Amino acid sequence: MRILGLDYGSKTVGVAISDELGITAQPIMTIERKSENKLRKTLAKIEEIIEEYKVSFVVLGYPKNMNNTIGPRAEATELFKEHIERRTGLEVVLQDERLTTVESERILIESGVRRENRKEYVDKMAAAIILQSFLDTYEGNV
Repeated sequence: MRILGLDYGSKTVGVAISDELGITAQPIMTIERKSENKLRKTLAKIEEIIEEYKVSFVVLGYPKNMNNTIGPRAEATELFKEHIERRTGLEVVLQDERLTTVESERILIESGVRRENRKEYVDKMAAAIILQSFLDTYEGNV
C-alpha cells in the first residue's frame, strides 16, 4: 500500500511517495503548472502517478495560517482536494503543512544544495516532509 504526498502551490505541486510499508516518504518530482486556475494537466499527471505506484490514498498539505485560521491558500487546497477525489475516487487526507517549506529549505541547505538549485527540490522535499509527518503520526495504522 503506497501513499501519495502532495504539496499544492499556485505554480507547482511537489510530489512524494511512501514505501510499500508506509514507513518512509521519498520525494519524486515537482509538477510545473502553467496557470493557477487550470488543473486538467496537473490532475492528469497525478492520475498517472497514482496508477504507476498503485497508490491507496493521498495526503495533501494543508496550508493553515500560523494562528490556525483558514486563508485563501487553504481554501484553494480544499478545492484541489475535491478535484482529486472526484477524478481518482481515492480518499484525500489534509495534513497540516505549516513551516514545511522552511524545513525543506533547511534540509537542502544542510545537504549542501546550492542556492540556485534549491528551487528545483524545495517543493518535492516539502511534499516528502508532509507525507513523512503523516506517516509518523499514524505509524502504519492507516
